[in-house]
Amino acid sequence: MKFSIERAALLKAVSQAQSVVERRNTIPILANILVEAEGDAVRFKATDLDIEVIDSAPAKVDRAGGTTVSAMLLHEIVRKLPDGALVAVDEDAGQGRISITAGRSHFQLATLPKDDFPVMASTDYAAEFRCEAKVLRRLFDKTRFAISTEETRYYLNGVYLHVAEGDAGRVLRAVATDGHRLARVDAPLPEGAEGMPGVIVPRKTVGELKKLLDDDEAEIGVAVSETKVRFAAPDITLTSKVIDGTFPDYARVIPSNNPRTLEVDAKDFARAVDRVATVSSERSRAVKLSLDEDRLVLSVNAPDSGNAEEELAVAYADEKLEIGFNAKYLQEIAAQVDRENAVFRFNDAGDPTLMQEGDDTSAIYVVMPMRV
Repeated sequence: MKFSIERAALLKAVSQAQSVVERRNTIPILANILVEAEGDAVRFKATDLDIEVIDSAPAKVDRAGGTTVSAMLLHEIVRKLPDGALVAVDEDAGQGRISITAGRSHFQLATLPKDDFPVMASTDYAAEFRCEAKVLRRLFDKTRFAISTEETRYYLNGVYLHVAEGDAGRVLRAVATDGHRLARVDAPLPEGAEGMPGVIVPRKTVGELKKLLDDDEAEIGVAVSETKVRFAAPDITLTSKVIDGTFPDYARVIPSNNPRTLEVDAKDFARAVDRVATVSSERSRAVKLSLDEDRLVLSVNAPDSGNAEEELAVAYADEKLEIGFNAKYLQEIAAQVDRENAVFRFNDAGDPTLMQEGDDTSAIYVVMPMRV
């Protein structure tokens, strides 16, 4: 194998592929990235056995072939090469080495045979459809904060992507919850997605997916089966196993009849929560919301460190209410609001609270209160 490639194109491809590689590996080949040159492009493949990323970049290929090389070393070398450099890569299969040359820099790295590199078993997908990158990004970005990190409840360690009934018909829906807060976001159902099985996309996959969804104009090919999900952008394909578990019936915890309504500027609210939470104990970070007519007082009382209070002008016309929340949860939910105002709907101090963006019901959030 022998090819030359622009440093920028090489860095982008290697960065996206190598990020799935686990830092600690008991299987040496999993620390490597598979490099294959053919035609006028080079493919880079990396896997941790649960996720597989394939990225390609244009290159001048003098001799087709393939090998595997340390993902971390290759990435670090390319990252440190000067901008605009032309990188020449030449494999010496007999020596089990690959040489990388750019200007006056020259490196030789050990390789492992490409035949030893694991291949993710192919699968028949139950549904395949295309979706705009910005639509998928909204679904995952607005729900990912609520993914549980509790390994014992493994079925909550991802985003549940499925077809559901929305206010105006069937929608593509993403849901995540950790038992303390819940995010539910809808998008128009893409053509071809009607028969897709509901799948739980793992947390790591959701993180890797961000790199595919940067370009608003891109259209992403999505394929879903009971065991795998695949996202394909023009130059990069991500295939992932899905979590083998049953997502809970989230509809039961979404309140449908919370009569008290608070409307507040989302950014002002988030900043006020952040300020008063400064004095709260790190363990609970409880913030009390005291609601009266068109007035909200946020307060923290931390006996060990002090107390804080801030008043906001809001739209509120219901009975007085005092309710407490974890400050971090309130900030994360308020940060999801793209519109100017956040609308909170309360029942009582012990009941779940619903939040949405203005009159938009395509994204709703639920947060459980806490004693203060």
